[in-house]
Amino acid sequence: MKAHKNRKSEVSSSTVAGTLKRVIAENGRDHIGGYAFAITCLVLVAGSTAFTAWIMEAVVNEAFANKRADLVLLICSAIFGVFVLRGFASYFEAVTLAKIGNNIVARYQRRLYTHLMSLSVGYFSEARSAHLAAQISQNVTGIRDVLNLTVTSTARDFLTLIALIGVMISKDWVLSLIVFAVAPPLLYALRYVSRRLRVATKESIEVNSHVLGAMQETIQGIAIVKAFTMEQQLDNKVQSIIETAEKRANRIARLSERTSPLTESFAGLAIASVLAYAAFRSIYDNVPPGAFFSFVTALLMAYDPARRLAKLQVQIERAVVNARMIYALLDLQPQQREVPDAADLVVTKARVELQGVGFAYGEGSAILKGVDIVAEGGQTTALVGPSGAGKSTIIALVPRFYDPTEGAILIDGQDISKVTKSSLRRQIAYVSQQPYLFEGSIRDNIRYGRPEATDVEIEEAARLAHAHDFILAQPKGYDTPVGENGITLSGGQRQRLSIARALVRNAPILLLDEATSALDNESEAAVQKALDVAMKGRTVVVVAHRLSTVVKADKIVVMSEGHVIEQGSHEELAKRPDGLYARLNNLQGSPAEKPATDN
Repeated sequence: MKAHKNRKSEVSSSTVAGTLKRVIAENGRDHIGGYAFAITCLVLVAGSTAFTAWIMEAVVNEAFANKRADLVLLICSAIFGVFVLRGFASYFEAVTLAKIGNNIVARYQRRLYTHLMSLSVGYFSEARSAHLAAQISQNVTGIRDVLNLTVTSTARDFLTLIALIGVMISKDWVLSLIVFAVAPPLLYALRYVSRRLRVATKESIEVNSHVLGAMQETIQGIAIVKAFTMEQQLDNKVQSIIETAEKRANRIARLSERTSPLTESFAGLAIASVLAYAAFRSIYDNVPPGAFFSFVTALLMAYDPARRLAKLQVQIERAVVNARMIYALLDLQPQQREVPDAADLVVTKARVELQGVGFAYGEGSAILKGVDIVAEGGQTTALVGPSGAGKSTIIALVPRFYDPTEGAILIDGQDISKVTKSSLRRQIAYVSQQPYLFEGSIRDNIRYGRPEATDVEIEEAARLAHAHDFILAQPKGYDTPVGENGITLSGGQRQRLSIARALVRNAPILLLDEATSALDNESEAAVQKALDVAMKGRTVVVVAHRLSTVVKADKIVVMSEGHVIEQGSHEELAKRPDGLYARLNNLQGSPAEKPATDN
């Protein structure tokens, strides 16, 4: 079904006409009033432009040839009035289309953000963040440009050109035929340019996303870059990508501006031919110059809208490429869909059970293989074992960041794949290995755990996480900005804030994925005491490499290569001489005898 829908969307947006139809269908009705007003203004612009060319015959014949002084004031007043009308019409048209365009951009930015939030964690683990940022920032204006170019070109340029052509034909049809003779080869040349520009535009967007990605990686990993003296290697890499992007941009410039010599050359040929024909008629046949001047005025005025229309296909192609890439993102179907009759999760005991759970990332080998685990309500269940055993994967499966490839996960007997994700996640507080803070104040970051939390509750959560004292030591206390991803704070401080965020959520299920891994021994001991208090009355599933942090767990589940190989309390498992837990316990030193250190 998913593949079918994606193919259908690709077909509907695979051509310029298909994309135009979709853009108009999604936006035209909401802005029909604004577009109608803008089109009315553009019609006035087109009519006033044609009137200016048409009246030139009267100016030349009556004012200069017949010397009718009584008509000069009337003619000049008419010309002044028409220019004033065109000025106001142009102003209102530009402002109206700008407001509509800005609304469309804002609408698609909101739509894209909402859609991205509906996609699974698996999508973001595969997609490059810089590529997504480039796709959104560079392409979202394509929707606006498609509509605005269509409206302005149709209502202003096309109508102006038609009106001026009408003036030209009415003044001299023979001269008009000379002009029309150069149009077919010009249109053919422009069509060829637009096809090549379509490919070049798509390539340019892809390369630019790689430029942003390389720069983003360097900024985020600057400490590693400096530590391993990678500056020259990365500089060479980025310089090469930038050079490629520059070449693509130059190619687009050459293709886009190739229309100028084409249109100028054909326009020059047409105007020269017209002037030659008209001059000989005036010299040898004594034809009055008024009609000729009116014709030439219309011809010269027609040049700008004709030139814009000649470039229209090239501009539309570029806008459509951008629009297609936005639709390609919007047409992605969420991999984790909720069942049609999904109910809200009802939690009573908060008992978490994995039944024969298997899982693999993408097409890779299985990470989990038939895992059966029960985390009893109100108790702490610890997952331990060597790296790659699948411990963190289990933590990711419980809030449905991913779905098992086989088996089921139950909470109080309810299959989590059959309940709404929002109700599931409201019952879970989560602390990841890598603490992440968002732009804003310390108070804001803790409040993300529960938006309705009061300041008193936020401060209490910070105290439980042993963060209150260092928060008060900050320049503005709880209102101190944390910087990008908490750059102004230490790793231990960031982790304690993420723990406070989880505690303020006050959820019955608490997931801790090596929550104390970023803390020093003193901070770890303090936070562990806080967690011991916070764990009471909750179902806790904790992943730990340091066995000292899980000695008091009600149940310890030992994993290896995706299998559960041992379960029991610390005392039970430590007494098994051939058990994996006993070996790990001996390697780290008995937690009861001395503090554990990192592996």
